[in-house]
Amino acid sequence: MRVIGTVGMPGSGKSEAATVAEELGVPVLVMGDVIRQECRDRGLDPAQHHGRIAQALREENGPAAIAERSLPVLEEYLEDSDVVLVDGIRSAVEVERFREAFGEEFTLVHVSAPYEVRRGRIENRGRPGDTDGESLAAREERERGFGMDEAIERADVEIENTDSLAAFHETVADLLVGETA
Repeated sequence: MRVIGTVGMPGSGKSEAATVAEELGVPVLVMGDVIRQECRDRGLDPAQHHGRIAQALREENGPAAIAERSLPVLEEYLEDSDVVLVDGIRSAVEVERFREAFGEEFTLVHVSAPYEVRRGRIENRGRPGDTDGESLAAREERERGFGMDEAIERADVEIENTDSLAAFHETVADLLVGETA
């Protein structure tokens, strides 16, 4: 059993890593989906309220709230798969919660890319929520407020996503296949 978590600033390539996992048949838990579902449960548009609800969940239920809501889903995925990818860890508290739950079977991967590269990716991808008027700098500041920098410092592995998309996919696939061996 292996649980691989990704951490990184917006636009670094976490979703691309998740795409590779899905292509390899590795189940992916997107932590942002937990927040999007909570938005819908509260009658709010996730594209407009994602950041605010992420903050609210942590304020209402503690800093590990999103990780806590993710654990039952991860356990279910692990019933049928030897490896699972957790996309989008945002804080050291979440890292520690996953380490408590999975011990040495948990590996944290920092996906990194320079600011200008990430900004260009975000401007070009057209994902809902990317064009809601919040600048990348403001978004990063919000995520740093969750403890993103501390989570990045706890990474076991770093993948620099500055080469071609194909090269990044190959690096991620090698990591996932290596983790399942």
